[in-house]
Amino acid sequence: MIRFIHTADWQIGMKASGLGSASQAVRDARLESIERLVGIGNEKEAQLMLITGDVFEDNAVDRLLVRKVGQLLAKFKGKVFITPGNHDPLAPGSVWEHPVWEETSNLTVIRENKPIELENCTLYPCPLKEKYSTKNPTSWIKAQDSASIAIGMAHGNVEGLPDVEPDFPIPQNAAETAGLDYLGIGHWHSYSPYKDREGAIRMAYSGTHETTKFGERQSGNALLVEISKRGATPKIEVLPTGALTWHSMERTLESPGDLKALINELNNLNEPDKALVRLRLSGLLFASDREDLESIGEILNARFLFGELQAAALAPAPEDDSWLEELPVGALREAAETIRQQAMRGAEERDRAVATRALLELFDSKEKVAR
Repeated sequence: MIRFIHTADWQIGMKASGLGSASQAVRDARLESIERLVGIGNEKEAQLMLITGDVFEDNAVDRLLVRKVGQLLAKFKGKVFITPGNHDPLAPGSVWEHPVWEETSNLTVIRENKPIELENCTLYPCPLKEKYSTKNPTSWIKAQDSASIAIGMAHGNVEGLPDVEPDFPIPQNAAETAGLDYLGIGHWHSYSPYKDREGAIRMAYSGTHETTKFGERQSGNALLVEISKRGATPKIEVLPTGALTWHSMERTLESPGDLKALINELNNLNEPDKALVRLRLSGLLFASDREDLESIGEILNARFLFGELQAAALAPAPEDDSWLEELPVGALREAAETIRQQAMRGAEERDRAVATRALLELFDSKEKVAR
């Protein structure tokens, strides 16, 4: 029997660009999640930790980060095996030349495509030595005659994934054709299992241990895999390891007051200091909701680790004459009517957004004058 942790795509050293002052917290969380994962692995009495690529964002990351990762992994009570991925391939000057990998007895950076015989299993690793390739990295594996539990480690795009290039292509039946009991893969940041013809999961992306960006489903996890004997169906447990939550919210406004419910929803999100929220609004904006729209912007900026409001798709409600009635008769009202018509007629979202923003600013200027 073998019990091991499968994880990948830590992307340590990523810039987290576009997150402003929250970027450092996002980078720090990735290191903290390694420590959490090591603790979980020890608690679950995992014998191995298999890391299938992209531990680092690239081979140019700060070498202090490399040492920190090595020292965190040294706290794992079992053995750690790492296969470099396409972000951190084995190449001259790579992160894998750092001395920390030789200083700790439980760490092994795998450098060749050849079986590794262990006490309870045999590993079939596929370390990458370049950033791009159209070759299947698992094609060399022939584990059909293995007497012990056969576990593969690979990194690449499983064929059939949506909107991806055939970079290090891995067939969906790679575990079966290679004779593996389990094939742990990296490169895709969401947990994605693949079943064989008998319905057993013998191949899976673990996903990243800490969510990387908005829109990643089932990320922030690692896998605990247990295989009782050669040929047995693997038992897979998804282990939550991420600390930060990423909320990608889209709402369409249809009626006056819709924003009040959204304000309540935002205020009820758990652990706001660990939450990143991107809110995209579309639909109709009513004049009476202007203050609520401003409040939402303030909540996003003040309550959460990171907040972003995308309101470019909003347009003034065409039947809402209060956009005009609140303005004095004359040039100001005429300007507002012209802008409102432009906002409603704009064929491009950008044009509607500019007109809507202008209308809101027109009302802001009117209120400032009144004060």
